[in-house]
Amino acid sequence: MVLVRVKKLAKIKVQGVVQGVGFRPFVYRLASEYNLKGWVRNTSGNVEIEVEGGEATLDSFLNDLETKAPPMARIERVETTFHPPKGYTEFKIWESLSQKGRYQLVSPDIATCEECQRELFCPTDRRFRYPFTNCTNCGPRFTIIEDIPYDRPKTTMRQFEMCPECQQEYDNPLDRRFHAQPNACPKCGPSLELVDGDGNPIKANDVIKAASALLKSGRILALRGLGGFHLACDATNEAAINLLRTRKRRPSKPLAVMVATLGEIESHCSISPEERKLLQSPQCPIVLLRWKHSSSNISPAVAPNLKYLGVMLPYTPLHHILLTETGVPLVMTSGNISEEPIAKDNDEAVTRLRGIADYFLLHNRDIYARYDDSVYMVEDMPQAIRRARGYAPYPIFLPFKSKQILACGAELKNTFCLTKDEHAFLSQHIGDMENEETLDHFENTIELYKRLFRIEPEIVAYDMHPEYLSTKYALQVGLEQGLRLTPVQHHHAHIVSCLVENGVQDPVIGVAFDGTGYGTDGTIWGGEFLLADWRRFQRAGRLEYVPLVGGAAAIRKPYRMALSYLHTLLGEDFALDGLAIGKLDPVELEVIRQQLKQKINSPLTSSAGRLFDAVSALVGVRGEIDYEAQAAIELEMLAPDELGERKSYLFSIAKDQGIRVVKLEELTSVIVQDVRNQVPIPIISLKFHNTMAEIIARMCKLIAEESGITQVALSGGVFQNRLLLKLATSALHKEGFTVLTHHLVPCNDGGISLGQAVIANFASI
Repeated sequence: MVLVRVKKLAKIKVQGVVQGVGFRPFVYRLASEYNLKGWVRNTSGNVEIEVEGGEATLDSFLNDLETKAPPMARIERVETTFHPPKGYTEFKIWESLSQKGRYQLVSPDIATCEECQRELFCPTDRRFRYPFTNCTNCGPRFTIIEDIPYDRPKTTMRQFEMCPECQQEYDNPLDRRFHAQPNACPKCGPSLELVDGDGNPIKANDVIKAASALLKSGRILALRGLGGFHLACDATNEAAINLLRTRKRRPSKPLAVMVATLGEIESHCSISPEERKLLQSPQCPIVLLRWKHSSSNISPAVAPNLKYLGVMLPYTPLHHILLTETGVPLVMTSGNISEEPIAKDNDEAVTRLRGIADYFLLHNRDIYARYDDSVYMVEDMPQAIRRARGYAPYPIFLPFKSKQILACGAELKNTFCLTKDEHAFLSQHIGDMENEETLDHFENTIELYKRLFRIEPEIVAYDMHPEYLSTKYALQVGLEQGLRLTPVQHHHAHIVSCLVENGVQDPVIGVAFDGTGYGTDGTIWGGEFLLADWRRFQRAGRLEYVPLVGGAAAIRKPYRMALSYLHTLLGEDFALDGLAIGKLDPVELEVIRQQLKQKINSPLTSSAGRLFDAVSALVGVRGEIDYEAQAAIELEMLAPDELGERKSYLFSIAKDQGIRVVKLEELTSVIVQDVRNQVPIPIISLKFHNTMAEIIARMCKLIAEESGITQVALSGGVFQNRLLLKLATSALHKEGFTVLTHHLVPCNDGGISLGQAVIANFASI
């Protein structure tokens, strides 16, 4: 009896992040291992494979294709059909196929892998101390891509012709640098240059050694990285840090620190297993870690009055060499003046950062897309604070097929979102939309995403606030291009962004606590309890309204909010004896009182963020701020670590026109009493946080009794407060609620655009 081996041809289409991550050489090696014949190629929409062999062998190949894929590949879908064999005699990697209208997912930039790190510090390796070492498992991706398919001619590396050795690696399917588009070495790749504060070149035999010596001498260095410039200085040198703060106009906002190794981080901070995993991940974000002030030599000036330090490991070869050479932790903060986009081009940086940096460490590999560092905190699970490098433009997956929509986001911490099919392409952090430079960055990045992902929006979603630059852009684009315009309420978008990332479509009780958001009644919302789903929302409750006295001035000067609460809730003649705000200039006090009495520039607000500000000012923690939420953050930092007895303040809940309102007169009165009785501020802070958690739990319980809903979604920037998040989640669990929180996208306004896009999609159905 003769055994006949029946061959089949498998035609395979693989979708996901499968280009620029070593997927084709992986397929080549896998086919060789199973002695299969055929080909593999990139297209504009996916990776296509034709492979033929025996049925059992093909089954094993298809299984391994998904289970053994390269570490940075993210397979979304594999489609396979079987056909008669064509008689292939070998397995080849074909040239990429460009297809009109098709798109594929683009890999974010990836931190330097262990193999490249070993080469970097091996004296006998040809890439020893070469600051642009990379392979298919690491290095720049999104920041150098101009279009797809992801091939070298469509990246900013096209100007560097590979030397014979690099070309051989690039052409060899068995080499880990096969088709690594940024592949280079000291002979043929990008190079560094050190210049002074005016852009004049400085001769140095070893540029990184020279830069390191400058940092150790207390100088400020502008360093060109993956997605733009950092401003760097010695994190143990208080004078250098204070000089950087003065020049950058950033008096006290915390600065990020880069530390050479995980072991060194442990000498400065406590690290949980989940934080350790996040620090060492290929995304390599900044992680907010508990700071060991007593054993750390990092200057307190890096993050004044804070318990947490923003720390990251080196994520490029340049950073690895510089940190090793310098031997001290380095401040690594965005290369910009406050509120402007990060600088990315050499000439731009020398112009914009002149007067801030003493020297510039430049390189000649162009950056196509600006890319800030991502920021995460860990409370049980990682939670995004700022989503950028390492994460964008990887999409959030939608549990439905979306229309092509552009959602323009909010004013602060702006991101935009473009949707197509099951993908929501949430942009990297754009910044605060308060100047022309950020608006240009916003517009340019939208065009890049539209081009990469072949998106032509039919709907434009935007925040209801008429003065946001993102709203004005949306209205202009919508009218010029004849697109459907969909306004979305700010806090509804917050809650829906939380629902979508958790895959929840059912209605929830949404608790949206933030600083400001334009309400449907013309007031400024921010302490909201909503009944919400993807389509609609109903306002079920809120915090009590008080005047935002002086408008934006009340945000910059929390003592104005404190006076507003006292005047509104305790009477216009309330005495300020024994309170820090009583020491204000009598003339200004009188001006504020008159503004409140006559309701001049004092719109009403229900904002939870402003309530935190008011309490911070009342107890004497922070009366004026120089960065967003500073008063609330410093109030949280003063709460004791040991929570002890769960004491809280009184409050009541009343109904006003069918909406439950949290009345805050008793809370305000007793806090004032505690201040006058010299109750320690940490105790007041903890009692206040306990009260806010109780408010959330009690309001949700009342709303649930009427609605029958037992899921609660927490969203809005106030939930970046670890203590409040912990207390509120615990209180809700005790009441039997399922609690949804953010992990993939920020709970702050950086997640707003995702919610806008989803709401706009269902508003059009």
